[in-house]
Amino acid sequence: MRGVALIIGCLVALAVWFAPVFRPLWPFADHMARHMGMIAVAAPLIAIGLKRGLSWLPHVPVLPATLAEFLIVWGWHLPVAHAAAQISAAWFAVQHACFFVAGLILWRSALAPGRALAGAGGMLLTSMHMTLLGALLILAQRELYPSGICGGPADQQLGGMLMLGIGTPIYLAAGLALTARALMAESPA
Repeated sequence: MRGVALIIGCLVALAVWFAPVFRPLWPFADHMARHMGMIAVAAPLIAIGLKRGLSWLPHVPVLPATLAEFLIVWGWHLPVAHAAAQISAAWFAVQHACFFVAGLILWRSALAPGRALAGAGGMLLTSMHMTLLGALLILAQRELYPSGICGGPADQQLGGMLMLGIGTPIYLAAGLALTARALMAESPA
């Protein structure tokens, strides 16, 4: 099971780096699909696959890991930072490396033995902030990003829908699964 998760996670990470999804028509949505692929799909699969092989990552308590992931995601969605990552291959690499490492640290912290309830809290908080950012992108009355970066309001809205449709349910499901694990560990046999 872990080997399969690791292989799929690595394939997703490679696809995120190299395969454009919607780039010609939807530059913002393409970028968002890559974000979600890296932080919500590849990172957790690799964290599961390498559960004992992530010793190079620091052991971070769940709340600081959640806060760091929040700051990285929201910071890179500031228009100036997002623009830099859209127009520069170097900034794109830095952005996605930040997403990947933040995702690995968060998932490693949340999935650590004995931290199921704290991990559930981290996953549920992450689900909420992903939902909020996705909703802001969808409901904004104007384009939040310059036209060279975003293909217009429909592109921005599609990007928000991708965040809601990919990130929100993954973190919500992980939070609920960790809650169930914590409750089962607490219940008498």
